[in-house]
Amino acid sequence: MARIAGVDLPKNKRGEIGLTYIYGIGPSTAKYILSKAGISVDKKVSQWDDEELNAIRNIITNELKVEGALRSDVQMSIKRLLDIACYRGVRHRKGLPVRGQRTRTNSRTRKGKRRTVAGKKKAPKK
Repeated sequence: MARIAGVDLPKNKRGEIGLTYIYGIGPSTAKYILSKAGISVDKKVSQWDDEELNAIRNIITNELKVEGALRSDVQMSIKRLLDIACYRGVRHRKGLPVRGQRTRTNSRTRKGKRRTVAGKKKAPKK
């Protein structure tokens, strides 16, 4: 079982896919790490030996910010936006989309489940 940065990597996946299970590492970063360590991207995680695993670990710890440190950095950035009360901070505070998406329809992920508001009744015709 390969364990890097506190995350158990899946054994049966290719190396570049397995590394993306770590928060902060996407496909391009995974390819970069493997090429710098001199490991084939097609090699499965279970086929890595201890030397290769240590090389990957060293690259990640020395060059990248991942998992807990990255999460706390992101939270601190959002907190800064909230504190200075800029437009993006206000959107975060209200739980609305931050990056200019429409809200009349869609944006249910940010707004949550629909809350029905009763409509105004029409006046009867005479």
